[in-house]
Amino acid sequence: MTRRAGTAPARPKKSATNRSLTRGIDILRAFRPGSELLGNGDLAERTGLSRATVSRLAQTLVTTGFLEHDRAQRAYRLGAPVLSLGHAMRTGSSVLRVAAPLMTAVARRLRVNVGLAVCDRDEMVYLDSVRMNARGAERSIVSGHRVPIELTSLGRAYLAVISEPQRAALLSRIKRRRRNTAWPELEREIADAAGQIARKGYCHASWQPHVVALAAAVAIEGWPVYVLNISVTTPAKPAAVVRELERPLLELAAQFGAALTELSASEAGG
Repeated sequence: MTRRAGTAPARPKKSATNRSLTRGIDILRAFRPGSELLGNGDLAERTGLSRATVSRLAQTLVTTGFLEHDRAQRAYRLGAPVLSLGHAMRTGSSVLRVAAPLMTAVARRLRVNVGLAVCDRDEMVYLDSVRMNARGAERSIVSGHRVPIELTSLGRAYLAVISEPQRAALLSRIKRRRRNTAWPELEREIADAAGQIARKGYCHASWQPHVVALAAAVAIEGWPVYVLNISVTTPAKPAAVVRELERPLLELAAQFGAALTELSASEAGG
């Protein structure tokens, strides 16, 4: 389109996103359990940023205390403020306050593991986990633990309830990451889980040996999509476990959804 004489060129719209802040958060996200120290090369590989950008932003994070620099190792570790933020989130969350007693009651009554998670990019992050497995399984899943969206009942339940554009974008990202694996089979399993959600309100998966997990999504307006799961380590056939746990899971999801709705009303009322 030709610009008329005497008119100023249209200014490009400014993004509300701060690019440097986003990249700095990406650096913090690069740290995972088992990765105490990461150098510039490690951080560049995990974030896709250049080493020069990583170095500049890491120094800023050191200045603010969110990273510590180990000069001998020429690497960085997370600083105490990161832990403080996690503690503040857990102790200040009204959602966790209403969810915890509901989850604990089910876990104790059935001797199962109960979790609550949300999506973070292409992973599910546990907000809380109550472990009451009858076999006394080690408590390996705790708050902050991440699991793959595409493999777990948590992630597949989430995929089933989000909008089609969101789902397509997320699946495209996961497909690129898993380009060397049997994606068609995974895609079929994800579609099957969506069918389970539509018919029954929950889906199930057994992506780890002898572990059966059922999950149900709770989507209440004004809140993120939360996903609850019940899992158990057992040699029993998955079908029998699913029949035993499906009703408690759906009841838990309904109770949690009602609690969120009540919480919304109370917060709106001031």
